[in-house]
Amino acid sequence: MPSRSNLFSAAFVKVDGGWTGAEVDLGNAEIADDLGDAVQEALALEGDELVLLCVEVEDEWFAIVRYENDLDLRVFLSDAQAGLTDPLGEIFTELAGVAVDKEASDLGVRPAGDFELLADLGVGSDELLELSMEEGLPADVLSVIAERLFFADELDRLR
Repeated sequence: MPSRSNLFSAAFVKVDGGWTGAEVDLGNAEIADDLGDAVQEALALEGDELVLLCVEVEDEWFAIVRYENDLDLRVFLSDAQAGLTDPLGEIFTELAGVAVDKEASDLGVRPAGDFELLADLGVGSDELLELSMEEGLPADVLSVIAERLFFADELDRLR
């Protein structure tokens, strides 16, 4: 698991008039259900809210998980090779439906998962892919996404 200094995770719930967020401790996450449990605990959810879990591993990759009502979760992962580098990355690659090829050479950044998970909120698939492929830190990309979705102040407060 990445060290605590290299991992940042926060969840944001859509509320009347905007978003509210809380830092989420994923230090003990071993399976996909642990992510949902950590989000539930951090935000004290009632079950029918729109929630975005944003995870960044410094200099490496980021993931966004969308929880909404009782629908299946939707996942976007900035780099499908995240599962090769740490156990948390393995969870996200599994959720994104990626089979990581441990024999393949480094093919560069390959986004994976649901490219449309933010489209109805204002960040379309083309923009999400473009942001993911740009040179820059995952924290910077998540900041741009948060700004476009109007929770940048909450993200900055938690960092």
